[in-house]
Amino acid sequence: MERAAKKEAVEALNGLFQTTGVAIVAHYSGLTVAQMQKLRSQMKQAGAQVKVSKNRLAKIALEGTDVVAIGPLLKGPTVIATSKDPVAAPKVAIEFAKTNEQFVILGGSMGKTVLNVDGVKALAALPSLDELRAKIVGLVVAPATKLAQLSSAPAAKLARVIQAYASKGEAA
Repeated sequence: MERAAKKEAVEALNGLFQTTGVAIVAHYSGLTVAQMQKLRSQMKQAGAQVKVSKNRLAKIALEGTDVVAIGPLLKGPTVIATSKDPVAAPKVAIEFAKTNEQFVILGGSMGKTVLNVDGVKALAALPSLDELRAKIVGLVVAPATKLAQLSSAPAAKLARVIQAYASKGEAA
C-alpha cells in the first residue's frame, strides 16, 4: 500500500469509528469468500457493516475515538463489525458465530465500555431499537383503545337496558 492510500484508509476508518455505537472484533481465518459475503449481507440488512483492515492501520484509526479500547484485540486476522445501533452488530455476529465455528468473537466496545465475549452476547440478547420502539408504541396505544372501549361501554349497556324494558313492555 502506498503512503497516500494508507492515510486515506486510516481517515476512512477513523470516520467510521467516530460515528459507531458499537464495535465487535472477531477472528475470521478459515471462512470462505461465500461465508464472508453472507456475513456482510446479514450485517448490511441489520444496519451494520463489516471491515477487514490491516491491524496496524486500524489501531492508528482508533486513536481519539470512543472505541479505542478494542486496540489490544487487533491481533491476527481480525474483522471489525460496527453499527450505530448498539444491538445490531452483536446480534448478527453472535448468530453468525453459531453456524460458523471459524468465526470467533474476541470482544468489542460500546462507546467507552469494553466488552468481553459475554458482554457481546448480553448485548445480542437485548431487543433491537426498532423492537423497543414497537413495544413503546404498543404500550402507548393500548390505554387509548381501552379508554375508548370503556367510554363506549356504559352507553351500550344503557341502550341494552332500555331495549330490554321496551321489549318487556311490548310483550305485556
